[in-house]
Amino acid sequence: MDSTIPWAKQPFTPPPFGLSIGSLVEEYLADCRRRGLSPKTVDFAYGYPLRHVFLPWCSRVGIGDPRRLSSWLLDRFAGELLIQGGKEGPLARRSVITYVRTLNQFLAWAARAGAMEPVKARPPRAHRKLVDVLSRQEMQRIEDVASRERDKLIVRLLADTGLRLGELIRLSPDSVIDRNGQHYLHVTGKGQRDRLVPLAPTLHERLARYVSATTPNQSANLFPAARRSRGGRVESLGGSGVTQMISTLAKMAGMTKRVYPHLFRHSFATWALSKGMNPVQLKDILGHSSLAMITNVYSHLAPEDAYLALMAVMEG
Repeated sequence: MDSTIPWAKQPFTPPPFGLSIGSLVEEYLADCRRRGLSPKTVDFAYGYPLRHVFLPWCSRVGIGDPRRLSSWLLDRFAGELLIQGGKEGPLARRSVITYVRTLNQFLAWAARAGAMEPVKARPPRAHRKLVDVLSRQEMQRIEDVASRERDKLIVRLLADTGLRLGELIRLSPDSVIDRNGQHYLHVTGKGQRDRLVPLAPTLHERLARYVSATTPNQSANLFPAARRSRGGRVESLGGSGVTQMISTLAKMAGMTKRVYPHLFRHSFATWALSKGMNPVQLKDILGHSSLAMITNVYSHLAPEDAYLALMAVMEG
């Protein structure tokens, strides 16, 4: 039981703030904040589905006491999202699956706290969608058409580290570190969680030369914008700037599909798995908190990838 929840170790009695579903949701979100989740994650990833989707549905069906929730009622909730949706009409199947997953996390928390019996909603079956990826050759073509070393390094870092866009633009010259003869990027990811992302020696050498050349410009960011602010201060390159740059370079390289920074992350993960990287190690490099994303998102590897991986193990 979670000792931070007032009634977690006590016989079942209504807590001081009342036992409505709404108050239970707010206590859950408060607990998420206590556990160090970012305000953005709490408000949007957890708060929106619970406050603006689940609670209005509870109000419509006349349920205010969490003890009245049952599995068949919760299945009805998921079904109505698919058919009726929200204010703007039916929701996409993927959105419903995400909302139901968030709801089940809340329900499991409430059951562990002793506020209600364990119940669970069944999400609709997902239509498997193949994740589009870039080949290593395509990423090299995008890098080759870039004229500035800053832009080339951005492409290469996205291709060889799988960084999120927000992580990339927050890098500073001090993010490039050495440890026992090995080279890393010190990255601050979601929830302000720090991690070390390995760098290949050749990429590290390029970054070291780039840092030496740009540090005298007094930039606090690894990738400054091309223009200075009106006050003469060197600005960092923002997310929209990187996105536009990647799109432009891809078109210059002759690509017709939509290319954006996060596509490099998918491509890096797919390539690493196809080369036999341990999924647990890949999870740490990408900054995922669990293996769920690796399992769910990167299940599109072709059958021959699994065959080659098994043959490598059998012949090893």
